[in-house]
Amino acid sequence: MISDRDFARRAARIWLMAALVAVFAALTTPPARAASFGTLEIATRNGVHIFSVEMATTEEEKQKGLMYRRELADGKGMLFDFSPEQQISMWMKNTYISLDMIFIRADGRILRIAENTEPESTRVISSGGLARAVLEVPAGTAQKYGIAPGDRVSHPLFSKR
Repeated sequence: MISDRDFARRAARIWLMAALVAVFAALTTPPARAASFGTLEIATRNGVHIFSVEMATTEEEKQKGLMYRRELADGKGMLFDFSPEQQISMWMKNTYISLDMIFIRADGRILRIAENTEPESTRVISSGGLARAVLEVPAGTAQKYGIAPGDRVSHPLFSKR
């Protein structure tokens, strides 16, 4: 039979071991990468429009994108970096809000805009040519601000040719 005193000592040792394992795990696990944010400008015939964008640069960030979000405020968006320039395919699976997808070439010129995409659709939305990035903004943004193919996007991601 174990005395109360021995039981208490064993319990304290187990607790101490668990605490040490937790501390070791915390010290050796890399911290979660915080999403980076920045600003992006689009020069249109109507003037320059500024957006606050969340960057999607890792494969995990690009795969998740704006999935599961219930809202995206006007003037906000997500910029997907697909460097190098390539044919890009997107979809709206698990995306609850309608978006405008703006496909941007490496030189910062808008290649194509897919407006008012269908939420939760698995239909493939193609860039229709070589693009470096995709800017996702709330549906109706392109029409509201007069954003069109050929307009220039300014952001450190794009070279000026």
